[in-house]
This record gives sequence, C-alpha cells and structure tokens, in this order.
Amino acid sequence: MAALFGVRKAAPRLGGGAAVIECSSRPPKKVMSHHMKTYPRKTQPWNIKRRPTVYALLPPLSLEWTVVSSDANASDAIVPPPTPQPATE
Repeated sequence: MAALFGVRKAAPRLGGGAAVIECSSRPPKKVMSHHMKTYPRKTQPWNIKRRPTVYALLPPLSLEWTVVSSDANASDAIVPPPTPQPATE
C-alpha cells in the first residue's frame, strides 16, 4: 500500500458511536504564557533603565461643564458645578 502524506484517516468508532479522543502532542500555550514568552525584552543598557514618560496633570474642568450620571434613575443625575472657594493666603 502506498503511503499517503497529509491524508488523515477517520477516527475509529467504538461500540456506542463514541469517537476516540486523540491528545495533541504539542498543545498550544495559554494566553499569558505565550505573552510572557514572546514579550520583547530590554537588552540595551540605555533602554533597561528607561521609564515611561511622565506627563503634566490636566487642568481642572471649567465651571461651564457639568457631570451627568449614567444612571437615569438617580436623583442626583445632574451635579451642579462646584462653587469656587476664596483664596486664603
């Protein structure tokens, strides 16, 4: 009989119609294991000590803006803008 490459035989059936389960010899990695294995490593000395960029804080919202709750049943759906506090120096 000639060898057939790339052709799979149908799974043999057992008495009650149950198929035989074949286990994979090389199961795929779980998501986090794959991420940890393929994550780009920092190898250069200038890059190892490099930290994320620190940005300045955003300015506070102006008094013209109001905060609206996403809950329609809330009694405080519209929050009034904060009253400006007098500067104490």
